[in-house]
Amino acid sequence: MYAIVKCGGKQLKVQAGDIVKVEKLDTEVEGSVELTEVLMVANEADVTVGTPLVKGASVSATVIDQIKDNKVIVFKKNRRQGYRRKYGHRQQLTVLKISEIKVS
Repeated sequence: MYAIVKCGGKQLKVQAGDIVKVEKLDTEVEGSVELTEVLMVANEADVTVGTPLVKGASVSATVIDQIKDNKVIVFKKNRRQGYRRKYGHRQQLTVLKISEIKVS
């Protein structure tokens, strides 16, 4: 059984036992999270697609860690003008372990 959930503006395909990285959530480590924006739930032959969300479906997960992603370097340059700018950015992420997918 798997589900497609919307979290942090992105869509993720998750199964029970998966470890996923999502944008930072305001929860503590070892806390639990309930993802309620479920777009699709699929059992082996039974597929339920929401319009836009599946009613009564949710995904429960536990927070493993709060981390920072790899650095992304932004470099701007204009030729022959002496203009060079270099910025860096590290996105904060939450690591989740999917416990179960609930469908009512």
